[in-house]
Amino acid sequence: MRRYIVSVITTVDGYFEGPGHDVMAMPFDDGFSRYNARLLLDADAVVHGSRWFDGGAYWTQVLADEQQPEIEREIGRLNVGLERLVISDSLQPDPSWPWFDRTRVVPRAAGPAEVARLKEGDGGTILSFGSATTWNPLLEAGLVDELHVLVGPALLGDGGKLFTGARRPLRLLDAEVLEDSQLVRLRYDATGA
Repeated sequence: MRRYIVSVITTVDGYFEGPGHDVMAMPFDDGFSRYNARLLLDADAVVHGSRWFDGGAYWTQVLADEQQPEIEREIGRLNVGLERLVISDSLQPDPSWPWFDRTRVVPRAAGPAEVARLKEGDGGTILSFGSATTWNPLLEAGLVDELHVLVGPALLGDGGKLFTGARRPLRLLDAEVLEDSQLVRLRYDATGA
């Protein structure tokens, strides 16, 4: 059975985005990209919400731009062949997407069943990055195996909260300060076991 891992950056006060959905308010540093690349090495599927999913246009451009930092181009390379599941009531598949042939869009009501189906297969891990409105209900449904929280050195005071559902027990598996970074990675068992 495949494992589903959610990785999200947050501020010390628990926001995954700033006011107005401003993700650039987050305390990103190079450790964030290196960690995401590490996760992508073992992945073969990614679950997205519709807000930031662009069909692969961003990563395709990064991969083609030799001026981009090598770690960002590596993330672009690692993203190329991955299966995509987008959970959205509004997004429609677009044949012009670079990842169109690897992308399925399902309505929110079907999201949990589709993630459960993905988990039943063989292969690498299933990932989500950010997109709390997408993974929060999947966590509540017991589908998330691990929650990786990258806590960064900032206080926002407002924005999108990391989790908005009912209380959910987590078990700390380990913690690390990412190399050459101010981010602290907390890795939790999210199964409630």
